[in-house]
Amino acid sequence: MDQFQVNLEVFEGPFDLLLQLIARRKLDITQVALAEVTDEFIAHMREFPDLSATTEFLVVAATLLDMKAARLLPRDEGSVDASAEDLEARDLLFSRLLQYRAFKLAGQWIGERLDHARRWIPRDAPMEEHLARLLPELVWVCSAHDLARACADALSQRPPTVEVTHLHDPVVPVAPQVRILVEMLRRLGRASFADLVEDAPTRAVIVSRFLGLLELYRGGTIEFTQEQALGRLTVTWIGGDEDVRVHIDEEEEEANG
Repeated sequence: MDQFQVNLEVFEGPFDLLLQLIARRKLDITQVALAEVTDEFIAHMREFPDLSATTEFLVVAATLLDMKAARLLPRDEGSVDASAEDLEARDLLFSRLLQYRAFKLAGQWIGERLDHARRWIPRDAPMEEHLARLLPELVWVCSAHDLARACADALSQRPPTVEVTHLHDPVVPVAPQVRILVEMLRRLGRASFADLVEDAPTRAVIVSRFLGLLELYRGGTIEFTQEQALGRLTVTWIGGDEDVRVHIDEEEEEANG
């Protein structure tokens, strides 16, 4: 609104100056014809349309209208100090003027920076010789064919690879675990289940060895001892070499089948 000029009987000049005079009580708001100010502003906007300025004018005009209405409307004699309302309205207008001035100065500063930046021209000259000597020499370790192949490989579209290894442990065959159990039990004669799975790297191996023990028990080569429910499980070897060979062969046939 810095370009908006007001022509009234009591004032002629920029609209910003009119607001400052009213805020400083150097000009009576009742003497200002707001209708004429509005008409002139509308004519100004038709010639120089600006949505931001229109919004600012509506806010300030509403404040001026409240101030003028408060001054013109009759007040009750018993009302609280009427001048306090005038001071409050004047302070409100003055605060809005300060905000408007701050944003206007900020906009001017940004505009000046933009105008200054438009005059900048990028340096198009080559690098100075003493600076160019400081650059490290680039050593190519691949041929043009290797570079083209790498570029083609990077640009080629490949179907996404879906990995499922993180979802569960891989399947552990029972037959190899049976062979391990047989070797351990033949050497120890008797062992607890915890001892038989102590070296198992994963839970899947533990499950596979437990299934292997069940298969050995079904074949009559081991027996279980447990003194109480959920207590220590002891496994005792009672089978012979021939039973072990036959049992392992059956496990491998089931795994391959």
